[in-house]
Amino acid sequence: MAIKDWPEQTRPREKLLTGGAASLNDAELLAIFLRTGAAGVSAVELAQHLLVEFGSLRALMAASKEAFIKGKGLGEAKFCQLQACLEMSRRYLAEVVQKGQALTSVEAVKSFLSIELRDLHNEVFACLFLDNQHKVISFDVLFHGTIDGASVYPRVVAEEALNKHAAAVIFAHNHPSGVAEPSQADKQITSRLKDALALFDIRVLDHFIIGEGPPMSFAEHGLL
Repeated sequence: MAIKDWPEQTRPREKLLTGGAASLNDAELLAIFLRTGAAGVSAVELAQHLLVEFGSLRALMAASKEAFIKGKGLGEAKFCQLQACLEMSRRYLAEVVQKGQALTSVEAVKSFLSIELRDLHNEVFACLFLDNQHKVISFDVLFHGTIDGASVYPRVVAEEALNKHAAAVIFAHNHPSGVAEPSQADKQITSRLKDALALFDIRVLDHFIIGEGPPMSFAEHGLL
């Protein structure tokens, strides 16, 4: 049965218009991107097939051109379309943390950090430096590590914050393993950084761990 013959409340586009994009599952979102199905299958059925074939929505979106165009119902035109969508998302989220912009959305910050750090193969430690109105001064990767961890030095972080005249900071680092759970070392370095920066009246607003799922927030889990 073609999607146009489905009950209106179950059609992906109508669901999006009624309940917003967040109300759709991965297959429904992908179906809207695909627009059409393939021989004998609807766009949603094709989307479900592709999610199984690639393993996940993220894996599909991160696939190389060569792997992507081999997917059923896909091709170079769809690959270009997807890359354009991804780049627009990156640029939109980059505007959220551009210099002089006040941070007003935690979710947008999480999305920005995810795009910046999630697909890195080695661990890095980054920092958003903010002024006293929570306007962005800069976003910087301060330390690079191996796949197992990064060495983070409170003195270096404090110097950077002072040089930038920051009043507050947000930390972020990635877990290449994909598990966004804080290790004991993560908790310890966060505590040391917070204590070091407190000497200069610089507040640590949050520390995010970027893994496979939603970013883990120290503040939301009462770890700050």
